[in-house]
Amino acid sequence: MDEIKHIVQPIAAELERFNEEFASSLRSQTNLLQAAIDKILSSTGKHVRPMLVLLTAKACGKVSGHSINAAVLLELLHTATLIHDDVIDETKQRRGVPSLNAIFDNRIAVLVGDYLLSTALIRSIHTGDLRIVSIISSLGRDLSEGEIKQLETAEESILDEQCYLQVIKKKTATLLSACMEIGAISAGASDELIVACRKIGECLGYCFQIKDDIFDYFKEAQIGKPTGNDIREGKVTLPLLHALRQGGGEAETYRAMILRKDFTEEHVEALISFAKEQGGIAYAEQQMQHYYEMAIEALQQLPDSAARLALSHLADFIIHRKK
Repeated sequence: MDEIKHIVQPIAAELERFNEEFASSLRSQTNLLQAAIDKILSSTGKHVRPMLVLLTAKACGKVSGHSINAAVLLELLHTATLIHDDVIDETKQRRGVPSLNAIFDNRIAVLVGDYLLSTALIRSIHTGDLRIVSIISSLGRDLSEGEIKQLETAEESILDEQCYLQVIKKKTATLLSACMEIGAISAGASDELIVACRKIGECLGYCFQIKDDIFDYFKEAQIGKPTGNDIREGKVTLPLLHALRQGGGEAETYRAMILRKDFTEEHVEALISFAKEQGGIAYAEQQMQHYYEMAIEALQQLPDSAARLALSHLADFIIHRKK
């Protein structure tokens, strides 16, 4: 958390305004809905996406009221997708606590997600900028398409790196790209800076998701063994994809196991070990580093400032975080 405090220092006051507006945007006179909202507000994450919006706005000029509004609407949209993802994946925990669908049920969770999504769309209209409305509308479509593409990939056991990267682009990279692009727009940045920010955000999105996928191959402190949740769901991520390309005859045994969807605990652990032995983790980290370097290079197009430095620290945090 000390790392985060260091990163948010240039936008500490603005982030406080964001927290206030985010909470005030979620109010309902319907008791059940308000109970769900209270649960959401009590278990928020690190706010990486609002930080990206606000740091980008400050680096490109200044944080305006539109910047704060944009940070709120993007966090609302992100939260809605997490709620829907938990229903789709039948996940019962989120950030170490029971997920919304576990506390209530799938019906309530889906409707709460829809409520957050609608609230985000209303706030996008309030920016008065058709560019932002267009980005948010396209983003909602891309996120849905990415989720469906991931389900299709898992269901049909498509073992292809380009397909994997397409899913990342739709599910994660487009969101972080939108955060930085809208942050730049809200600060009145030039077209050149807006394009640069869009690219930086996309590269950081690839970094973020590859790092998340790497976590699934390592032990979780609470249970003392590799989680392997992605593999159990048929999601073959970058470390294992690389291993299947490199593993020769042995790879065919594991490929057949995946195609049969034979994911017993023993087989999941064997697939994780195989990915590590074949250099899958190192390869994934190498690809993550590639996107990180692209982001840092593009970041140099922004004016030198404390906010730009904080964005580089945030990029470091994304690839070095422990969870």
